[in-house]
Amino acid sequence: MTAVIRPLREVDIPQIVAAFAALEWPGKDTAQYRRYLDEQERDVRPVLVAWVGDTFAGYVTVRWQCQYEPFRAEGIPEIQDLNVLPDFRRRGIASALMDEAEALIGTRSRIVGIGVGLYTDYGPAQAMYARRGYVPDARGAVYAYVSIEPGTQVRLDDDLNLMLTRDLDAG
Repeated sequence: MTAVIRPLREVDIPQIVAAFAALEWPGKDTAQYRRYLDEQERDVRPVLVAWVGDTFAGYVTVRWQCQYEPFRAEGIPEIQDLNVLPDFRRRGIASALMDEAEALIGTRSRIVGIGVGLYTDYGPAQAMYARRGYVPDARGAVYAYVSIEPGTQVRLDDDLNLMLTRDLDAG
């Protein structure tokens, strides 16, 4: 069955929250998705949600103004918070969400940015971004969107990222 991708709606929030609660993923609560909906309504953060039939499968967001200063300074929108539920992985849903996010970004920018985590759980995302043509922005790793100085110790968690870009016109 093919995924249908559309913008986040208020009615989606309970099912999304329940799906992540069942997986015991922290931080995926009602407050987050209400904030996302508010940001979507204010054109700060579009949220694209994937459904397979009547079942929530995943989502991705786009931040028009990134927290990462080099992207913000260059006007590079950032794809953020790509999540596909485990039961729906390896079915092309992440790629379809990325296609939609990139198409949306392409209406405003030729360049798209994304941050990717550095621990094992991010391996599939790292490989997918490389296949899609994303390359490091040549500024090294960041922690909470701030460049890490040599010799600094940081925690290996979701805030440790390598920032990548892709030129949408490059094909």
